[in-house]
Amino acid sequence: MNSNLRCDGPHANGHAALRVLVVEDHPDTAKSTAMLLSLYGHEVDIASDGPTALQAVRTKPPDVVLLDLGLPKMDGWRLAKQLREQSNGKTPFLIAVTGYGRQIDQNRSHEAGIDLHLVKPVEPDILQRILLGFQKAVTPSAEKQAESSRDS
Repeated sequence: MNSNLRCDGPHANGHAALRVLVVEDHPDTAKSTAMLLSLYGHEVDIASDGPTALQAVRTKPPDVVLLDLGLPKMDGWRLAKQLREQSNGKTPFLIAVTGYGRQIDQNRSHEAGIDLHLVKPVEPDILQRILLGFQKAVTPSAEKQAESSRDS
């Protein structure tokens, strides 16, 4: 299943929206997550399995990938490794959103290059705070942009 939900324009915090890829094989979960993220102002695409996600990342590189680990055709850990290998230096922020919560699962996520391992269900406001934190870390503030333009 592929889907694209867009909310153009600035995000509620004044920054441009993040491009997020939701990789989830349960259609209802994928759609509800995409709708929520779209309401928060992000541009969202959905992939239902690893190969589809790899193609989506090549076609339209996301800022963030939310990935389930128990996917058909290719599990989320293998997908994360392949995303890291094909990244050409710009890897999206990888967040596992999964029912796998044991320490061994979290260790596998770390080894696969997943940046953050969250266990379902994830509270929407927590997910949004994580995305905003990532966004602030990678988006220069208006002050810094003004300083750098004055220094030029």
